[in-house]
Amino acid sequence: MADKTGKFVWFECVTADSAKAQAFYGEVIGWKTQPFPMGEETYTMLAAGETPVGGYTAPEGPLAGAPPHWTSYVLVADVDATLKKITSAGGKILQPAFDVPGIGRMSQVADPQGASFWVMAGEEEGAPDAPATHGQFHWNELWARDADKVVPFYEKVLGYKSKAMAMPDGTYHVLEKGGLPRAGIMTAPPDAPSAWLPYVAVDDCDAAVERASKNGGSIQVPATDIPNIGRFAVFTDPNGATLAVIKPA
Repeated sequence: MADKTGKFVWFECVTADSAKAQAFYGEVIGWKTQPFPMGEETYTMLAAGETPVGGYTAPEGPLAGAPPHWTSYVLVADVDATLKKITSAGGKILQPAFDVPGIGRMSQVADPQGASFWVMAGEEEGAPDAPATHGQFHWNELWARDADKVVPFYEKVLGYKSKAMAMPDGTYHVLEKGGLPRAGIMTAPPDAPSAWLPYVAVDDCDAAVERASKNGGSIQVPATDIPNIGRFAVFTDPNGATLAVIKPA
């Protein structure tokens, strides 16, 4: 059985206006929604075809006043043990660990530079590693205030090994686990907050950008080629949450 720890397995659009977000991403990505009963509440999942890939949730708890954004969940072997590593490495626990029946145990945390994410231990192993198809999440990238300083945190807490790559705008750190690339870290522009940026695979990057612009999105990075990686773009949805799309090479 392959080791899936360190893999980002779920993504959520955190917004108070999920209806507006659903309409936008339905047009831009083609995502459908699926209701998922959770006790007295219903969680809205987003699906690429018939495959659930993420969901929509309202900002609450310690991030109740946070602007709309995307957040991600990384798989760990033991949530409680990971939380001890996070606090000892300078991170913070934003929401204490809790259990979701049938799903697993999870906790919302932040790294020493303020980027928030979730750690979770699922009751099931999860989907096998495979190339992402249209609408599935392909990559996760941390825009850090200082990439060099925060890389050791993720190495210690999640057991990654980092590989530095020279890029035109500075060093890019690829985080690997079990010989597989799981995420990347780069130093963000001065005016950008420290945050994780998910990438969604699309069949046509330029067409996705055109749809985003047509449906009220704001293009942050126009469609751009990265040799041997693919063609990508970054946009902000009408609510203010930022997402990247990529046509993998």
